[in-house]
Amino acid sequence: MSDLRQRTTAQKEEPKSEPPADEEEGEDAHELTLNANADSLPQASDNTSEAIDSALKDLTPRWRNWIIRGIFSLIMIFSFGGVIWLGPLAVVLLVMVIQIKCFHEIITIGYVVYKSHELPWFRTLSWYFLICSNYFFYGESMIQYFGVLLSRTEFMTPFVTYHRFFSFSLYISGIVAFVLSLVKKHYLKQFTLFGWTHVTLVILVTQSHLIIQNIFEGLIWFLVPVSMIICNDIMAYIFGFFFGRTPLIKLSPKKTWEGFIGGAFSTVVWGLMISYILVQFDFFVCPIEYDMAAESLSLSCERAPVFKLAEYTLPQFVQNLCRTVGIHCNTFTTYPMMLHSIYMSLFASIIGPFGGFFASGFKRAFKIKDFGDTIPGHGGFMDRFDCQLLMATFVHVYHSSFIKAVSPQKLVQQILSLKPEEQLQVFNMLRDGLTQRGLLPIGAQ
Repeated sequence: MSDLRQRTTAQKEEPKSEPPADEEEGEDAHELTLNANADSLPQASDNTSEAIDSALKDLTPRWRNWIIRGIFSLIMIFSFGGVIWLGPLAVVLLVMVIQIKCFHEIITIGYVVYKSHELPWFRTLSWYFLICSNYFFYGESMIQYFGVLLSRTEFMTPFVTYHRFFSFSLYISGIVAFVLSLVKKHYLKQFTLFGWTHVTLVILVTQSHLIIQNIFEGLIWFLVPVSMIICNDIMAYIFGFFFGRTPLIKLSPKKTWEGFIGGAFSTVVWGLMISYILVQFDFFVCPIEYDMAAESLSLSCERAPVFKLAEYTLPQFVQNLCRTVGIHCNTFTTYPMMLHSIYMSLFASIIGPFGGFFASGFKRAFKIKDFGDTIPGHGGFMDRFDCQLLMATFVHVYHSSFIKAVSPQKLVQQILSLKPEEQLQVFNMLRDGLTQRGLLPIGAQ
């Protein structure tokens, strides 16, 4: 009993904060790996043209970074506007390019960290899985929106009919190749990188697929949330630069409460403004559909209720407040899209930045400032689009839950993709159902 009490007392006196020896060794090994490959890891760079460097050479680093960041922000905004002018398919292509570049930046970090282990096929398999994922997701979108058009081409018919089987076969081939590439004593590292690749695919490919789904529902569902994130990022930076005093979160020491609040207010105002402007044009509000009569893509439509003026009754306390100042204000008229934009702007301001915080935590783990140095003053593509991915998912879920309605045009396209005898069967079932409900005269053909 005495020995037991002594052992128990000794256990209590042991410091609980001390990590196990294996854990310490693992952390030390990780630190050594990072330090050994530090020169190869991506780092931020403000290098620009000689003309800009010469013009800004007398400025302090803080103001130099501010001006460089501003210049390249304007370049990106105007370039983005040019892509919008080219049309929705150009926007889809831009999303794919950004996705590929972001994937490259993240996979490069993994490759550099574990480069010393000389693991075979890591990069090749990573890009192979990216191709497989894109083939599945983008194929699903193309079939959903343009299945009738694709089925008219004899060469494409098998790819439309057996798309999921082909996708599964490609992915299984990648799994087989990965198993064959396993090397003794490096199993853990290889499975770590396998997980690294798939988490990256979930974050990037899935989100970019949802972005493209938003584009097909109408450019407004892409432009409004994207511009909200841009506005929030710019205004938070400006408010934080000039008025920031109170730190917001330890993961991003430069983020301040002043910038966070200023960016949120600006984003709500911007969301109302941009929504009102875009809702005036069919080019932005109409879904992208294939017009079977014209045999071309169509951006004209019967407007959905969310883009039509509607009258709303004000809450009773607001009506009472108006009466106290001698104003009659029982109702107001606006586009429903304006009200939806408030919810989206609140998400972009309050939750959206956590996509950036998540990315900041990732960079802190690998002791890098940015994912790359592609954009002077900004870092890599992933540094600029981390919040956009989270926002795109929210907009897709929000639109599907509260706004989206069944499209007769899409239903007709799906029916026309069936065999002739199946189309006739659908017609007879629909005719009989309408006749029984009294919506179609008896005997109507």
